[in-house]
Amino acid sequence: MNWIIIGEILYILLMIFVISRALYETRSSTKALAYILFIIFVPFIGMIFYFTFGINYRKRKLYSKKIVKDEPLRARIRNRMNTYSEQIRKSGLIREKHRNLIEYIRLAGSSPLTASNDVKLLINGEEKFPELLKALESATSHIHIEYYIYEDDITGNQIADMLIKKAKEGVEVRFMYDDFGSHSLRRSFINRLNEAGIQTAPFYKIKWYAFANRLNYRNHRKIVIIDGIVSFIGGINMSDKYRNDLKEKDPLFWRDTHLMIKGQATAYLQYLFMCDWNFSSATNMEYSPTYFPDHTETMDIENKVVQFAASGPDSVQPVIFYSLLEAINSARQSIYITSPYFIPGESLMDALIIAIQCGLDVKIIIPGVSDSKLVDAAASAYYTELLQYGAKIYKYNKGFVHAKTMVIDNVLAVVGSANMDYRSFDLNFEVNAMVYSETLAQQLTSAFEDDLKESELIDGEMWLNRPTYIHLWEKTVRLLSPFL
Repeated sequence: MNWIIIGEILYILLMIFVISRALYETRSSTKALAYILFIIFVPFIGMIFYFTFGINYRKRKLYSKKIVKDEPLRARIRNRMNTYSEQIRKSGLIREKHRNLIEYIRLAGSSPLTASNDVKLLINGEEKFPELLKALESATSHIHIEYYIYEDDITGNQIADMLIKKAKEGVEVRFMYDDFGSHSLRRSFINRLNEAGIQTAPFYKIKWYAFANRLNYRNHRKIVIIDGIVSFIGGINMSDKYRNDLKEKDPLFWRDTHLMIKGQATAYLQYLFMCDWNFSSATNMEYSPTYFPDHTETMDIENKVVQFAASGPDSVQPVIFYSLLEAINSARQSIYITSPYFIPGESLMDALIIAIQCGLDVKIIIPGVSDSKLVDAAASAYYTELLQYGAKIYKYNKGFVHAKTMVIDNVLAVVGSANMDYRSFDLNFEVNAMVYSETLAQQLTSAFEDDLKESELIDGEMWLNRPTYIHLWEKTVRLLSPFL
C-alpha cells in the first residue's frame, strides 16, 4: 500500500511539473488549456503527447539558420534589402493604411518592401506548370526549388527532366523537399537528379529517434527561384492532383492559386531559400551577387509593390498570423478569404466579427467536401460563431478548394502557402506574398467571384437551427483545434 501511495504522489508531482511547463512554454492560453485538460484527463498519454508535440520550439530555437551565424554575410544581405525598402517606403507607391502592416513585417519579419515587380496570377496547376516550365527553360545561372509535396508522377517528372536538362547545360540546380510531405519520393528519383549534377536535400529529415517531433514541424513552403529574378510562390504543390488536365486517376477538380513574380521581390525568397538550404544540406550556400542581381533598371516590368510574410518554429514572433490580423484590421470596405482549413483562433475571429459589425463585406469560401472530418467539425464551430454576426460563408462544390488567399478592399492581395489554422501559424514553415497592388487585387477578386458561382451560400438560419448534438460535437472538437 505504501508503494501505491508513493506512486500516486510521484505521479501528481510529475503532472504538476508537466502542467507548469505547459503554462510557461505555450504562448497561446487556448492551446495551453487544451494541453492541461489532456494531461489531467488522459493519464500518462496526455503527458507523452505534450512532450511529443507540445514543446515550444520557437523559444528553443529548433531551427538554427546557418546563414545568420555569419554576421557579415547576414548584414550584407540585410543592408542591401533595407536600403532599397526604405526608398520604396518614402515613395508614393504605398497607401497610408498599409504602413503599419508594412512596418510590422519589415521589422518583425526582416522582410523588405520591394517595387519594380511584375506579378502574374496563376489559377490552378494547368496555368502554373506551363509557366514554370517556360521559366525553367530560360534559366541561365541557377534554379532553386523548395516544395512540401513533390511526387514521382507525370508532373514531377516533367519538372525533373527539365532540371536535369538545365543542369547538363551548366545551370546550378538545387532541389529541396520536405521529408514528410514528399515521403513517396523514391531513392531512385533522387539518385537520378544527383547523377545529373543536381544538389538535393530533404528538409528536416525524419529519423526514428525523433519521429514525432520532426513529423510535427514541416516545411510547407512552395518556392521556385530562377536566376535570382523570377520566382513562384503559392499553394500548388508538385503533383498531378493539382492539375485538372490530368484527371484519369483522380477526377476531383482541384482549385488552387499561385503567383509568378519577376523583380526585386525575388531577392527575399532567395534569402529564405538559402536559410532553409543551409539548415537542411551538408553544403552551405554563400552570398554571391549572382543570387541577388539588380535588374531594376534593365527589366521591362511593372511597378507592383511586394513584401513577404514568412514564419515558422524559428521565428521570434508568429509573423504570418500577426500580418493577417493587421491586414484584416486595415480593411475599410471588404474582406474576401479563401481557405481549405479555417481554424483561425480567437484573435482573428474577433477581428472578423468587428469587421462584420462595422458593415464590411466579409465573405469566406471554404471546401464543400473536406478531407478531414475532425478539421471540418472544428471549423464548423467557427462558422457558427461568424454566421451569428452575419458573415457570408460559401461552400465550394465544384471540387476541393486548396487556395490560401485573401483580398482586402480590392487593393491588397495575399497569396501563399499558409492555411488559416494553428498549424500554419505556429508549427509549419510558411510564406505568404503581400502584394500592394490594385491591379492584382482586382484580378484576385474576379477569381474569387468566379469561385462564388461554383459555391453555395450557407443559410445562417438553417445552420444555427441544426440539432443541438451537432453543435455540441463541433464545439467539443473545437477544443482540439490547436492540435489539428
